[in-house]
Amino acid sequence: MAIGAAISHRNFTSPITSGKIYQLEQVTAHQGAEKLSFSYAQYVHRNTYSENIHSLKKIYFVSGYMTMNTISSHGLDPVAGNALRSRAMILYAGENKKFHMTNHRQRVKGICRCSVSLPSESYNWIKPVQLKNTSISNSQTLQPRVSSDGGASEVVLIGETKPWWEQFPKRWVIVLLCFSAFLLCNMDRVNMSIAILPMSKEFNWNSATVGLIQSSFFWGYLLTQIVGGIWADKIGGKQVLGFGVIWWSIATVLTPIAAKIGLPFLLVMRAFMGIGEGVAMPAMNNILSKWIPVSERSRSLALVYSGMYLGSVIGLAFSPILIQKFAWPSVFYSFGSLGSLWFAFWLSKAHSSPGEDPELSEEEKKHILGGSIAKEPVTSIPWKLILSKAPVWALIVSHFCHNWGTFILLTWMPTYYNQVLKFNLTESGLLCVLPWLTMAVFANIGGWIADTLVSRGVSVTNVRKIMQSIGFLGPAFFLTQLSHVKTPAMAVLCMACSQGSDAFSQSGLYSNHQDIGPRYAGVLLGLSNTAGVLAGVFGTAATGYILQNGSWDDVFKVAVVLYIIGTLVWNLFSTGEKILD
Repeated sequence: MAIGAAISHRNFTSPITSGKIYQLEQVTAHQGAEKLSFSYAQYVHRNTYSENIHSLKKIYFVSGYMTMNTISSHGLDPVAGNALRSRAMILYAGENKKFHMTNHRQRVKGICRCSVSLPSESYNWIKPVQLKNTSISNSQTLQPRVSSDGGASEVVLIGETKPWWEQFPKRWVIVLLCFSAFLLCNMDRVNMSIAILPMSKEFNWNSATVGLIQSSFFWGYLLTQIVGGIWADKIGGKQVLGFGVIWWSIATVLTPIAAKIGLPFLLVMRAFMGIGEGVAMPAMNNILSKWIPVSERSRSLALVYSGMYLGSVIGLAFSPILIQKFAWPSVFYSFGSLGSLWFAFWLSKAHSSPGEDPELSEEEKKHILGGSIAKEPVTSIPWKLILSKAPVWALIVSHFCHNWGTFILLTWMPTYYNQVLKFNLTESGLLCVLPWLTMAVFANIGGWIADTLVSRGVSVTNVRKIMQSIGFLGPAFFLTQLSHVKTPAMAVLCMACSQGSDAFSQSGLYSNHQDIGPRYAGVLLGLSNTAGVLAGVFGTAATGYILQNGSWDDVFKVAVVLYIIGTLVWNLFSTGEKILD
């Protein structure tokens, strides 16, 4: 759609004097098309009429609807296509008089015209001049046209707007790309929890061996948490996250080959996969700390992490189908190949920071930075300072407590459904979808609630404590109910409620790294997630050992105790204030 503006001077015999005059404190600028009108008018009186228009101070726009004998402006929102209306007045300081201005914008053959009319008796000296390569707020170059008709002169600026997908905020493009990366991350991770059932039968593995295989992923995952954070903070998250996706995708494709060669090769390949996925969270945290303002932090992180949950949904739902139709290796081949498609989009669309994106508009850049100046990349990590802060240790301990329960459910849930609830392979995979789908929904609900509370004046510290307390105590409560339920349906419901309340953690501890140290967000997440990975390694392996000597009730009791410890530590020592700069 073409957008333009025409500033016209015509020979009217008298000014328009009817209509309501608004006081300065009553007028506010509207958005959309009205902002365009405002910027055009400012440009005209600053450049075209610079020799005599020094007495023109400002043009004010007031939201309203056109009525008879009032000053009006018609606008067409270039994005939504909604009619916008406003009243306007023009204030002259020299004579201390108020004059009305009509500002009409109409869509004619794809051109949006904007006219400013003034009485000719007093202001017949105004002469339009041709403008050259004028740019407006969305960085489009306008092509000027000058016309004259019977004493009326007109300057028309015509420019092409971008399609809606190009006008989509760049920061949310980054969020969606991170979302899709995490979608692939968990698709490639959870497929083993389904494929391990036919694989254990084919290769004659016992529960201890299955636990060893499941935990081998975390060996590599543990190695790259801090390294990935340092790497992302120093050279940028784009390169690190891109490397991670390609690395783990290749490891996923090679998993069936390694399994057929022998158990040691499978363990190494799962560890290699963990190396790639280990850099993902620190790199993502680094990117979003630069791209997302604090007012959108919770919801953006919730959306990205919900990609992990939806990845689990897709992986758990489609893995049984692929296994039954094409055998278990097909899961790894099909899921792993998707990483190359994502990588192509990532290279062309992503940037590590707003300052590196040449297509980012100045308006969005100002919104992201919030008036602050972007700081230089980190050159050294102040380890002593970081490790001396109690809130950092609150993050580390709480992350460990949180991930113990989360990773147990992630890796052992299909086995629980199969052995305890007596569901078959397909039913186990499909019913495992429900808790993760619940997490995807409630993560985003929690994100919107958290950002709303922050925008209404609730301190970031209190918001983080509230959300994380729900993320700890909710799962603890529902896991305790599993030993009392009598039907498989109620057991699945308890699992779903446990995971749904767990998702509020995305607006708690998972958002806190960017709160307390945005410049070191990658390193901070690497530190705390290292503790979380240790919980995954020990928890997953310990679960296999507990099941050989105990019951599932014992597995859930350990998780509940750690949830309670995490709640206490988090509420005593965490903060939402910046402590590292």
